[in-house]
Amino acid sequence: MKDMQRSLDRPLVLATRNPGKILEFRKLLSGFDVDIRSLDEFGPIPPTVEDGATFEENAYKKAHFTARVLGLPALADDSGLVVPALEGDPGVKSARYAGPGADDVKNTLKLVRAMEEVKERKAAFECVIAVAVPRGPALIYEGKCEGEIAKVPAGDQGFGYDPIFYYPPLKKTFAEMSSDEKNLVSHRGKAMGELLEEFGKVLIWLRQRLAEEPV
Repeated sequence: MKDMQRSLDRPLVLATRNPGKILEFRKLLSGFDVDIRSLDEFGPIPPTVEDGATFEENAYKKAHFTARVLGLPALADDSGLVVPALEGDPGVKSARYAGPGADDVKNTLKLVRAMEEVKERKAAFECVIAVAVPRGPALIYEGKCEGEIAKVPAGDQGFGYDPIFYYPPLKKTFAEMSSDEKNLVSHRGKAMGELLEEFGKVLIWLRQRLAEEPV
């Protein structure tokens, strides 16, 4: 018999096609009886226009747009690397820092080059998670991890800027960490930790909101 506090009667869509994010979210939500889907499991869907000025605006836009298009509850995150010495860049442009269609390697290379002559190497990964239904508001959760930009990439785990984000307490880049190590300290892991603490209540909220949706 299902525990209603830990289940949902319809899929929860992860509003991403990033395989690294999908793996992280599925692992973190594995303790709940929820059918987790990704955008790759649906037909062609127009991309969300991520023109928000903040991570929260973009996370909400992605979650709400996906929920509205598919008619299912959706979870989205917007996250990025904030480097004070670069006036906050890459920031909300982290996924497209090297231009439209740029991949992780090109984005990372551009950042390494931008930091070549920079002595102040502090940086922070920030993450905002939004959980939305087709109509109405969304729930918002946030996480942040402070570290430094490494001069040389190290490690082959993770994705994005992980090879050059050095986390001093563990003396490793994110790309040198196991997934369990990273989830304990990462921006996304912290935001997910906040979400997981309330996920039973989130499921209740989703069931109530979805019951109020027009058929």
